[in-house]
Amino acid sequence: MEEILKNYEMTIGIECHVQLKTKTKLFSASDNDARDKAPNEATSPIDFGLPGMLPVLNKEAVRLAIRAGKALNATIANVSRFDRKHYFYPDLPKGYQTSQLYQPIIGEGKIEAVLPNGETFEVRIEHAHLEEDAGKLTHNGDHSLVDLNRAGTPLIEIVSMPDIHSAEQARAYAEELHKRMIFAGVSDGDLYQGNMRFDVNISARKFGDPELGTRTEIKNLNSFRSVERAAAYEFERQVKLLEKGEKVKQETRGWLDDEQKTFSQRSKEEAQDYRYMPDPDIPPIVLSDEEIAKIQANFPKMPDEFRKYFAVFELDNSVVEYALADYRLAELLLATWGEGWNVSQEDLVKGYEIENYTIEQHKENMKRIFNLFASTPMEDIDLQKVHDGYVGPRRLTYLAKLIQDGKISSNGAREIFLSLFEEENLSKMPEDIAKEKNLLQVSDEGAIAKIVEEVLADPASAKAVADIKAGNDKAIGFLIGQIMKKSQGKANPALAQKLIRERL
Repeated sequence: MEEILKNYEMTIGIECHVQLKTKTKLFSASDNDARDKAPNEATSPIDFGLPGMLPVLNKEAVRLAIRAGKALNATIANVSRFDRKHYFYPDLPKGYQTSQLYQPIIGEGKIEAVLPNGETFEVRIEHAHLEEDAGKLTHNGDHSLVDLNRAGTPLIEIVSMPDIHSAEQARAYAEELHKRMIFAGVSDGDLYQGNMRFDVNISARKFGDPELGTRTEIKNLNSFRSVERAAAYEFERQVKLLEKGEKVKQETRGWLDDEQKTFSQRSKEEAQDYRYMPDPDIPPIVLSDEEIAKIQANFPKMPDEFRKYFAVFELDNSVVEYALADYRLAELLLATWGEGWNVSQEDLVKGYEIENYTIEQHKENMKRIFNLFASTPMEDIDLQKVHDGYVGPRRLTYLAKLIQDGKISSNGAREIFLSLFEEENLSKMPEDIAKEKNLLQVSDEGAIAKIVEEVLADPASAKAVADIKAGNDKAIGFLIGQIMKKSQGKANPALAQKLIRERL
C-alpha cells in the first residue's frame, strides 16, 4: 500500500476553533469557565435563546480576536459583522449560531510551522472569524443529555488554505497554532478541556491531476496525535476507494481514537444549506487603524522569534520545541542568554560576576541549561516558580558553570537542578545545594592521582589494564568505576580518565 500511496497527493486544510479566555461569554454575562460546574449552571436566558433576549457583544472577546490576528500575521478588518448560521441541534436552542461569514474580523495571514527534523513550511490563513460555541451533547444508549454550559463561549475559527500535504505537516501546523494562541495570551489552550479543537479537511488526488479530489471533514479532534493519525488514516481510506474505481463522498466524519479510524457522521453541508443571513440584533464592529494598533501594542514574542534567537546554540530541534512548550520557559531561557533583551551580551556576562567568564563560555553553558530542561519531564518542573522569579537566569548560569568547571557530575547536576525548584532551596545558590548534598567532585589532581595509583596497583585491575594495553579501550570504564567507588563518587571522572591514560 505504501507504494500506491506515493502516487497520490494529500491536500489538507484545517479549521481550528479557539476558545477565547474571557471572563464571560460572547453575548451574555454568564461565566465563561464551566470547569467543575454542574450541567447548565453557567447559563443565562440569552444562552438558552429565550424569546425577547437580546445579545450584547463582549468587548474583551473582540480585543483578544485582534491580538490573535497579530499572532497569525493577518490583517484586521476595519468593519466586521455577525451573521446567523441556521441549523437545529438540541445543543443549539436558538436554531442558529451567531458567526461571521461575509465580513470576518480577521483577514488573510500566514504562519510558518516546523517539522520534527527542523524543516519549515508556510501555511496561509484564509481568514478567522468570531463566533459563539454550541452546547454539548452526551449520548447514553437510547437518550441524549444536553449541557449548555459551553453555549455562547467566544471562539475564533481559524481557517487555513489547503497548503498542508502530509499528516506530519498537519500535526506540526496544529502544534504551531496552539503555541501562538497561548503565547499571544488569547486562549488557555487546554486541549483536554476543548479550548482548541481541530477540523481536518482532507482530499486525495493522483499527482498531476489538475483538480483537487473530493474532500471529507474530520470533526472535533482535540489532540495533535489525533490530527496526525486521523489524516493518515483518512488519506489511505480515500486512496483505497479511488484505486477500486469508487468515488469519495463529500461528508463529515468522526474519529474513533480507540479504533484509530474515521467513521461517517453526515453528508457535508455547503454554505447555502445553513441559510446565512446578517444578524439584525448585533451592530457591526467598527475599528480604526489607531485602535487596532493600540490593541496589538506590546505584543509578546512568537515561537518563530524565539527560534531565531535560539538558533545560535545549534540545538536539536526537539530541545528547542521543548523550550517552546511554555512561554514562561522560553522567556526564562532567552533572559538567561540575554539576546533580545535591553542589555548587551557583554554587560550580561559581566553581571553574572563570574571571574574570567566569556560570552563563548556562556554560549556553551546555555546548551547545558537547555539540555537540563529538555531531559526533565515538564510535569517535574514548577514553572510558576520560574514565573515568580525564584528559578532565574543567575542560579541556572551558576549551575551550568559548576558543570563546566567539572565541580559536579551530570547526575549531580540533575539532582541540583531539580532541587532549585524545592521550597526550602528557593534562596540557595547551586554550589550551596551541592555542598549540602555532598555532590561536589574532587578535582584536586594530586588527590585523584593517589587513588589512580591504588586502583592500578590492585590485582583486581590487572585484566582491565591488560585489555586497555591490548587496544580494548572500553575496559577503562572498569577502572573509573573503581576510582569512583574509592572516592565515594567525588572524583572528577574526566580527570581520572586523563590520569589513567597518562600512566598506561
